[in-house]
Amino acid sequence: MLSGELAPLAGLAASAFLAATLLPGGSEAVFAALLTLRPELTPAALLVATVANTAGGMSTYALGRLLPRKEPGAHARTLQRWGSLALLLSWVPLIGDALCAAAGALRLNAFACLAWMALGKGLRYAAIAWALPSAGA
Repeated sequence: MLSGELAPLAGLAASAFLAATLLPGGSEAVFAALLTLRPELTPAALLVATVANTAGGMSTYALGRLLPRKEPGAHARTLQRWGSLALLLSWVPLIGDALCAAAGALRLNAFACLAWMALGKGLRYAAIAWALPSAGA
């Protein structure tokens, strides 16, 4: 890749990673703006955003694992019932971070959480890319 392509993708990676942590913010606008300005970067941007956002979610999962074990409450029991599959929804604003942290606190399988989280986040970015007229060009 040329250095002219690396800077926007690096910015997207930072935005996507931070958006998936406990810090406030979203990466969808950055992703959409990049695809609008540089539609030829769609495949790379989709990959970068998905990987970085998943890494941010897994960092929240890891923080949850650091919490001491205790008896799960009602919401945590619901998450236990659904298991790592619930992390398909890790991209949803307001509940996504809580799902990732709770999955870590419940010691759900990290590899399964990673897979479902990546799938959910990747599908969200793919839907945004598909919805943009410039990305399909």
